[in-house]
Amino acid sequence: MTNNSPGTTQASSTESSGTVKTSTDQSTGQLEKPLLEQLQDNIAFLEETFDKSSDIVFRHWHYGPELKYSACSVYYDSLVQEDTVNYMKISLQDLTTHEIGPGMNVTPQDIKAFFEHDGVSAKKATLCDDLEILIKEISNGRLVILFDQWNKALCYKAESVETRQVNESVNESVVQGPRESTVENLQKNLGLLRLRLKTPKFKLEMITAGGETKTTIVYGYVEDKVDRELLAEFKKRIEQVKEVEVLETAYIEQLIEDSTYSPFPQHRYTERTDMAVAALLDGKIAVLAQGTGGILLCPGLFTEFFQSSEDYYQRTIISTLVRWLRIIAFMIALMLPSAYIALSTFHPELIPTVLLLAILNAREGIPLPAFFEALLMEFFFELMREAGVRLPRPVGSAVSIVGALVIGDAAISAGIASPIMVIVVALTGIASFTIPQYNIAISLRILRFPLMISAAILGGFGMMICLILILLHLCKLRSLGQPYLAPLAPFRLTELRDVIIRVPLKTMLRNPRNLHNHKRLVNRKNEE
Repeated sequence: MTNNSPGTTQASSTESSGTVKTSTDQSTGQLEKPLLEQLQDNIAFLEETFDKSSDIVFRHWHYGPELKYSACSVYYDSLVQEDTVNYMKISLQDLTTHEIGPGMNVTPQDIKAFFEHDGVSAKKATLCDDLEILIKEISNGRLVILFDQWNKALCYKAESVETRQVNESVNESVVQGPRESTVENLQKNLGLLRLRLKTPKFKLEMITAGGETKTTIVYGYVEDKVDRELLAEFKKRIEQVKEVEVLETAYIEQLIEDSTYSPFPQHRYTERTDMAVAALLDGKIAVLAQGTGGILLCPGLFTEFFQSSEDYYQRTIISTLVRWLRIIAFMIALMLPSAYIALSTFHPELIPTVLLLAILNAREGIPLPAFFEALLMEFFFELMREAGVRLPRPVGSAVSIVGALVIGDAAISAGIASPIMVIVVALTGIASFTIPQYNIAISLRILRFPLMISAAILGGFGMMICLILILLHLCKLRSLGQPYLAPLAPFRLTELRDVIIRVPLKTMLRNPRNLHNHKRLVNRKNEE
């Protein structure tokens, strides 16, 4: 039994004057409100603090000879279920409940000795002697028990809130491989990771966000895999969450990212525990938060956004071909509309004659230039895609498919768009769906429009200028200080085996990809 919960300081002597005295902890500079020995004074302070909260419960009860000693249980009934409270009473009935009867000579001094020295109970309790910490414990779903004539309180972990059960991932579906995904319960997610990483080298460190939410955030890493400089940089940046509200891991991403205004994501997300564990073994840092199911993987490099967990469950040839397909789809999703605009407007001589005649026949009678035609169709397509996401799931996919067919056919019939433009926009949308990571696909949706504008102004030359600017931005971009284009720039030959191609697993498992990190750590230890 521990005498104090983490961060709790021993209270100085208190005065039973009916008011809560405050003092300052010299070590931390924080204001303290120590518990008083008089139960009614402590209850009065808590009742004032939780005023107008309909779900707060103050349950008074008595114990000891002739039931003359009083105690009170305080908890949120929206966080703590009634059967949990009853179980706690049964667990302590030999000591603290009125069921022991008037003949039992249990006093507050007995309770102090029991819990402060060698006492045990069915559930582990921590002792708290500060009212501010007590308020945080109650807000976190703890069951708090206060006794008269004792300036400490018992805090039991008793929260019981219904959460979503572990199920198959919706955003990262696979044909072959594990089906489990993370949920909104932090302890369940940590348990799923621990179940796959059965090693004490898997470290988990917890911090608490600031503001009113007090969200619990945990980040994990494998000690001998992660680079120490990377970990130190991450810890320096993650300290920012102690001063702000955090509701989702996306908040953390935006706080620790290197370039706020870059269209490219600098960290990855996953709902799959197998993918998170694979990233941890590769030297990444996983960040989880209470109330959200997504795991943030830091850092995220450009080449990793084309990888899927299923790549490592398929044979080498199949995985390599699928990865090439994703790279081609990335180029199509980024450049196809702008390439069509540049060729049809500025460089028709580069188009084969038969295809050029087909395009001219299809565009006959279209009142809009190719750029405005593409811009209009892209706008309609993005509108339908967003509507499909926001609508209820049973009707969302149907509306997006039917809407695309109806609007495409209506645009062709009305002479607003040509059939070839509908094909170009449809191919662009389908290509963006093949990329495993959703956040990199959003970047393509943004970059597509500057490319279209540059192609409409300067043709192929404008496209090349825009692509060179994007490439320069990618070369300059960093993720937690790591080069975003690694291992392509800087060039690392040993790591290319999992970029363009995926070498056989027997080679990868015998020679882990982060072997250079391990050697670097060993050299540093030898130097020390």
